[in-house]
Amino acid sequence: MNPIANKEFSLLGHKPALFVLFFTEMWERFSYYGMRAIFVLFLTASFSDGGWEWTRERALGLLGIYTSSVYLTPLIGGIIADKLLGYQKAVALGALIMTLGHACMAFESEVTLYLGIGFLIIGNGLFKPNVTSIVSGLYDTYPERKDGAYTIFYMGVNAGGFLGVLLCGFLANNLNYSWGFGLAGIFMFLGTLQFWFGKDIFENVGTTPSKKEIIIEDNATSEALENSNKIQKDRYIVVGLLAFFTVFFWWAFEQASGSMNIFARDYTQRALTGNSAIIFKIVDILVSTVPLIIISWVLIKLFKQTISKITLSNIILGISFVSIWGIVFWKLSVIIPQENAEIEASWFLILNSLFIIFLAPLFSKWWESKFNPSAAVKFGIGMILLGIGFAALAYGSSGIPQGAKTASVSLVWLFLAYLFHTMGELCVSPVGLSYVSKLVPAKKIGMMFGIWYLVNALGNYLAAKTGSYIDPIVEQYSMSFFFLIFTFIPMVVGLIFLVLHPIIKKLMHGIR
Repeated sequence: MNPIANKEFSLLGHKPALFVLFFTEMWERFSYYGMRAIFVLFLTASFSDGGWEWTRERALGLLGIYTSSVYLTPLIGGIIADKLLGYQKAVALGALIMTLGHACMAFESEVTLYLGIGFLIIGNGLFKPNVTSIVSGLYDTYPERKDGAYTIFYMGVNAGGFLGVLLCGFLANNLNYSWGFGLAGIFMFLGTLQFWFGKDIFENVGTTPSKKEIIIEDNATSEALENSNKIQKDRYIVVGLLAFFTVFFWWAFEQASGSMNIFARDYTQRALTGNSAIIFKIVDILVSTVPLIIISWVLIKLFKQTISKITLSNIILGISFVSIWGIVFWKLSVIIPQENAEIEASWFLILNSLFIIFLAPLFSKWWESKFNPSAAVKFGIGMILLGIGFAALAYGSSGIPQGAKTASVSLVWLFLAYLFHTMGELCVSPVGLSYVSKLVPAKKIGMMFGIWYLVNALGNYLAAKTGSYIDPIVEQYSMSFFFLIFTFIPMVVGLIFLVLHPIIKKLMHGIR
């Protein structure tokens, strides 16, 4: 690579602009995952515990509408950005609307709950596909670096998810649910400001709507255009195949915020005493601080390179992290003096984000090495790993009596499930984003990312719909049977991917 390119990739082997987007996405995911972690718990908790005592079926039904809709509106948001606003304005407007949504939810009335969900759905539609499109634009001339860039970006996604679950769950459990929902809104607002004041570093990517290409009609260009169209149609077929099978991934994976959250609260041994409590406190201290230290180290490196270019953005980002550290120290001051320990049900959702923070750099290096597998192989491995995670839950819950409403299963099984689910996610989600950006023409990238998120919408809806049957399935069969459903189907899909590998590779026409 030439010296200019080397100078461009000056922050941990990537462009500093990538890390500005890393932190922007981090705060958005902080708000989303923080709210999602306590959403079903709030709706199903007793009145005495600050909840609304909804049935599991009703709560999971609303969760399904919300989590599917936030992935449905990006199709419209991508088109609006491509045709009218440009990516940067769409992201900023979407972030501001989501801030209003979280503020509404903090009031804890049924009217403001639905109003807040509506704002979150609309805002996410403008934000989600277009921040991803800016990442794509930054690396358009370096396609070989896109897999690594999206994996690093995905680490930011999960850093936000980790912090959101950790802190929103803590405030909901130790103050009330309003504080949990409100904290998500505060950091969404700070993320909005950080992005807007940092946009000068994005190399003019997404400042204006996409322009249509001018096609000169003559015989030579007509023949070339027919060949190009044939190749592009084949690549669209690959995107379609990846999208179709990815529905099965999210259908199983998104049990985390629904049935797995209920399993953590009602069927997992969370009350710890003696040495177990001490070990958990040590783990919780490390979990609360080590990832934050790593992220803060990245933040300091970003400051050194960009403080003179985007000063105000860095100041806002610095204030945000000082606030985060303050809440973390408060959390530890509450937990450490206690003789025993009770793990919050939402705490287990931290594991997914925590594993990604540590594993994403390893997977990024793998994708950039000579051992980088093809798209189909990555997806196949990811689906099989997802199935293994549910196999652990199926085995761990095999002792739960048929129809039981509570149990005390070892937390080890949830730990293993999240570990395998995370490895599977790293093989599917960021890689899928990367391949969409490489297989689709640049002028259609915003709209295509919107279409890609339709897959997430369908997967999330089916996840909540299937999860809502947890009670009748456990009553008629068993908890183990419930998790075996999510074991076998992803594994079968994974094997199909591996079989289709040669065909998919041919249809990609040289894209790696």
